[in-house]
Amino acid sequence: MELEVKRWWEQARQDLGTAHYLFEGKKFKEASFFCQQAAEKSLKAVLIKKEKKIIKIHDLVKLAQLVHLDPLLLPDCKQLTFVYIDARYPDTGQAHYSQEESNNDLERAARILKWAEKNI
Repeated sequence: MELEVKRWWEQARQDLGTAHYLFEGKKFKEASFFCQQAAEKSLKAVLIKKEKKIIKIHDLVKLAQLVHLDPLLLPDCKQLTFVYIDARYPDTGQAHYSQEESNNDLERAARILKWAEKNI
């Protein structure tokens, strides 16, 4: 694995680990944010592998299209893209994340990382 791909992949895995840590600490909103970050960085690792470039966007659906992600995972990308904004700002209408919502985000991120790992 080339160095730049490895750097993005390792950061994605670390972010997913951070999400699990925050989830266990009942920091559900923050855990969901790190799920989005993990998914984004894993898709960017695939993009670097395939295209030898990085694009600075946060829309997981657009990234998914660029790397030809399995279409069955697009709903996961769409949901996690909402998290990128909702989990960071208090005025977006989603001030509270439940344990169930955050757990769903962990599962979404894990599915995306599993796909990414097979494609790097």
